[in-house]
Amino acid sequence: MQRVLITGGAGFLGINLTRFLLSKGYDVRIIDLEKFDYKDCNDKIERYQGDIRSLDDLDFVMRDVDYVVNCAAALPLYPKEVIMSTDYKGTEKVIRCAIEKNVKRIIHISTTAVYGIPKHHPLFETDKMYGVGPYGEAKVLAEKVCNKYRRKGIIIPVLRPKSFVGKERLGVFAIYFDWIKSGCNLPIIGWGNNRYQLLDVEDLCDAIHICMTGEKNKVNDVFNIGSKEFTTMKKDFGAVIKYAKTGKRVIGTPARPTILILRFLEFLKLSPLYKWVYETAHRDSFVSIEKAEKQLGWKPKYSTAEALIRSYQWYEKHYKEYENKEGVSHRVPWKQGILKVVKKFF
Repeated sequence: MQRVLITGGAGFLGINLTRFLLSKGYDVRIIDLEKFDYKDCNDKIERYQGDIRSLDDLDFVMRDVDYVVNCAAALPLYPKEVIMSTDYKGTEKVIRCAIEKNVKRIIHISTTAVYGIPKHHPLFETDKMYGVGPYGEAKVLAEKVCNKYRRKGIIIPVLRPKSFVGKERLGVFAIYFDWIKSGCNLPIIGWGNNRYQLLDVEDLCDAIHICMTGEKNKVNDVFNIGSKEFTTMKKDFGAVIKYAKTGKRVIGTPARPTILILRFLEFLKLSPLYKWVYETAHRDSFVSIEKAEKQLGWKPKYSTAEALIRSYQWYEKHYKEYENKEGVSHRVPWKQGILKVVKKFF
C-alpha cells in the first residue's frame, strides 16, 4: 500500500483529501499544528501534531512516504512573519526533506492569488506572478522554490486552485452562509455582473490524485484548477439564496466607496476581509483550465453554483457545532467583527 503524507492535514483541504485518498486505498499520514479530530477518519490514518517549519518534525513524519501533498499554509489573517516562515520557508523545508527521503513526488498546492489583481481574463499559467500582501508574496516565492527543484529533475506538480468550497469549508464563507441562514439579503462589492469562478474541493482532490498517478512528463508542471461552468457573482452566489428559499436577494453596492470603507475597517482591525478579497470581489476573476484538461485529462464535475450549494448544504447540517468557535483558518468561522452589526440592516 502506498503512503501519502498530507501537510496541513487537519485543515479543510486536508480532511477532504484524506477521505478521498482513503477511498482510493492509500495509507494516509498527516502533519498539522492543529489537532486532527474527525471521528470518521481518526482510526484510519496516522496523525501527528507538528510543524513543517521544524526539520525534526519533517524528518520524523517523512519516513517511508511515497507521495507528499503540501497543503500546509498560514492564511492571510496570520501575521506576516508566520505566513512567510510557513508558506515560503516551510515549503522549501518540505521539499528538501522529501528529496532526502527519496519521495516519489511532491504535489504543491499554490493559489490563483499569485496572479495578484489582474488586468485581463482568463488567466493562464504563463501570466506574470504578482502576489498581493504577505500571503500572495509568500505563495509566489514558494512557487519559485518549486520551479528551482523541478529544473533539477524533481517531480513537483504545482496546482493553482481558485477559492474552493465543499464539506467542512468555513472561514470567510461561513460569514456568507450565516447571513443566508439568518434570512438576510446579501450585499456584495460592485453590482455583481462580474464573472467569478470558484471550485469544488472534490474536483481539486481529483486533480491532486491525477498528479500523483499520471505520467511524469505530463504532470510535472503548473496547472490552474477551477470550475468549468460559472456565470456572474450575482447569479452564482444568488443560487444559494434561491436554494435556501429565504425570499432575499443579492444587493449590489458601488465598488469604489465600499472598498475605501473596507480598507479603513481593515486598518482598524474591525473587518475580517483582507485586501485581495475586497479588491477583487467586484472584478472578473477566472482562470483558463484548458492546460489541466488537455495535459492531465482532468475534468471538473461541479459548476461554481453547484459547489456553493453543496457547501451550504453541509453548513446547514453542522453550523450549530461551530456557534462558539472563531479563528483565522478555513476550518472555523472567521470573526465577523463590525459585519455582525452591518448584518442587522440587511
